[in-house]
Amino acid sequence: MQRMQDDIVDVLYSEEELKTKVAELGARITRDYEGKNLLLVAVLKGAVVFLTDLMRSIDLPAEIDFMVVSSYGTGVKSSGVVKIIKDLDTPVEGRDVLVVEDILDSGLTLSYIKGILQDRHPASIRIVTLLDKPSRRKAALYADYSGYEVPDEFVVGYGLDYNERYRNLPYIGILKPEVYSS
Repeated sequence: MQRMQDDIVDVLYSEEELKTKVAELGARITRDYEGKNLLLVAVLKGAVVFLTDLMRSIDLPAEIDFMVVSSYGTGVKSSGVVKIIKDLDTPVEGRDVLVVEDILDSGLTLSYIKGILQDRHPASIRIVTLLDKPSRRKAALYADYSGYEVPDEFVVGYGLDYNERYRNLPYIGILKPEVYSS
């Protein structure tokens, strides 16, 4: 029987390391958003695990909403074409929006999302990402809160996937190249 762990070259961040990092990010966000009208906007599907843990680490009233966008299809590199599949249900005008993303890679998708949200006149808009991969950045975009900087490897787990698989790994690992290059 094939197990997901067999496809992982190396574990970058353990379940315990992720728990600690998310708690640190939540504490910073709690301090920074004291007295604000916080709306957490998760980019699905990848950010759902991070959002779940992060919102439990934020000790403030906050609402959540979701966007589903696509720029990858089934490949391993961004197509550069962003398509909104599901938009927000909550108006953002006058709100303090914190976009929650699993990984900031090329920045093209997040730059597009940020532009759309800015046109809706929030009081503020910031980005929190669990993983930052600046070596692949194509857009002039940076996270206001970032967990870890990761190497230019294909990472999966803790919500990140390859062809909708590996999201349920409790850690973040590097996927074996033969898995996605075949």
